[in-house]
Amino acid sequence: MKDYIEERVLELARYILETGATVRGAAARYRISKSTVHKDVAERLLEINPAMAKEVKAVLDNNKAERHLRGGAATQKKYKEIRSH
Repeated sequence: MKDYIEERVLELARYILETGATVRGAAARYRISKSTVHKDVAERLLEINPAMAKEVKAVLDNNKAERHLRGGAATQKKYKEIRSH
């Protein structure tokens, strides 16, 4: 694997672990596609650092479990803003 790809994978993994970011959030932060982030942390990281991959998977699984709550909160905020105008 190319060195720059390995470095990107590790940087993405560190970012997700430090911030608890979602795949979408990490993609926006690093200006790459969600597909690339997912492939990096789900497949490539497993080859580079299996222990870190396990930690990142736990964060992403937690984000997935909570996404319905975030979606509901975003909708609620949207309609509050509409009503206040």
